[in-house]
Amino acid sequence: MRTPASALANFIRMHTSDAIKGRRSVKRFAERAVSREEIETLLAAATLAPNHKLTQPWRFYVLGPEARYAYGLALGARKAKKIADAAAGAALRETVGAEHRALPGMIAVAVMNHDNPETREEDYAAAMMAVQNIALTAVTLGLGTHMKTGSVMSDPAARAAVGLPDDQRIVAIVNVGVPAEDVPAKKREPASAFTTWVP
Repeated sequence: MRTPASALANFIRMHTSDAIKGRRSVKRFAERAVSREEIETLLAAATLAPNHKLTQPWRFYVLGPEARYAYGLALGARKAKKIADAAAGAALRETVGAEHRALPGMIAVAVMNHDNPETREEDYAAAMMAVQNIALTAVTLGLGTHMKTGSVMSDPAARAAVGLPDDQRIVAIVNVGVPAEDVPAKKREPASAFTTWVP
């Protein structure tokens, strides 16, 4: 059986540019569950991300079916507030909850809160680089990911679903699984469109 270390070695052997080019935001996953070994491989890669003064500020929460459902209910409740019809809102809340329960894998990436604004920003940047490591390593394992952010992550019900302590904040949710279909690359502007060469 492949260990996280051996899978990580495969990732290192793969051309980084191939993993970057192959990464997609996957919204539809096959029914196959993501194994604990695969999740551990993703998280091992996440902890190799650069982090200022080796603060290692990230915290990872691997959500099981009931935790995913509870998080989905929190998100669904926020969406339901935009619907005037109460029954339709309740149905939407349940639908979103069920969709999250059915996800093959879901990781909440959090960071430790810090009073120093500079450290807080550096830790956030480190955590998002950890998310990128997760996404790229997933490509090497034949998995896909979809990173989710937004105000729901500070919702008390969402925090409770994750089991988040008061001294942490969620910075991203990463859905993970085997892609159910090929996702075409979206057209992007070349780097030259955003680059200034300063003499």
